[in-house]
Amino acid sequence: MTLRPLLAASLGLVALALSSSFAGAEHYRIRPKAVVELFTSQGCAQCPPADALLTSLAESGDVVALAYHVDYWDYVGWEDTFGDGMFSDRQRAYAESWGSSRIYTPQMVVNGAKGVVGSKRHEVHGALSGVSLPLSVELERDGDMLKVSVPADPQLGDAVVWLVTYRDRAEVMIDKGENAGKTMAYTQVVTGRQALGMWEAETGADLKLPLHEVMADEATGIAVLVQQEREGLPGPILGAAAYEQH
Repeated sequence: MTLRPLLAASLGLVALALSSSFAGAEHYRIRPKAVVELFTSQGCAQCPPADALLTSLAESGDVVALAYHVDYWDYVGWEDTFGDGMFSDRQRAYAESWGSSRIYTPQMVVNGAKGVVGSKRHEVHGALSGVSLPLSVELERDGDMLKVSVPADPQLGDAVVWLVTYRDRAEVMIDKGENAGKTMAYTQVVTGRQALGMWEAETGADLKLPLHEVMADEATGIAVLVQQEREGLPGPILGAAAYEQH
């Protein structure tokens, strides 16, 4: 696997010994059955049930759950404290890949392949029924480094390896908008997302992440996703794993 030079330099993806230790409880999600991406907003009255459902999915242990807070509802009077235009663009890219121009909140995307209304529990569990990820992503803690191994599988097409950082929990008091007056608890809040490089089906990939560098901006968790692209648009997620530090 060849990493993009700028990303490799910025993350310091080399096996260096760091001077301080990384203590605390650790949790891994290895070979989950699904990645669930929730597109949500603090300014959306219909979103709290979906936020709560995502929390329960994350606690199930077999799902990598990620909450992307979009920014397109900010105009109604409350600016989402976690909102980012990059996350809104990701949702638009999914819609475009499915031949649609419609985006909405709350929406959950399962394994990059199907979008459902995130507040409708039966739709979400229906989308999760019988799903699986064909590719194994293995994580191993090695001192202050996190080893990532993705084996070869010539039956699958090449894909992009993504690093997603997130906060496992945060509370926000909302002063304006549709949820004004509420103190909301949010989980699995995405704080950053970037491509590490390509996973090549014929050769697989191995890399190391320096935990002190990637666990920045109050992030407590890392998700590694291997996702195909179709003409620059997101396609199916082939494999994923997550690591959390508390």
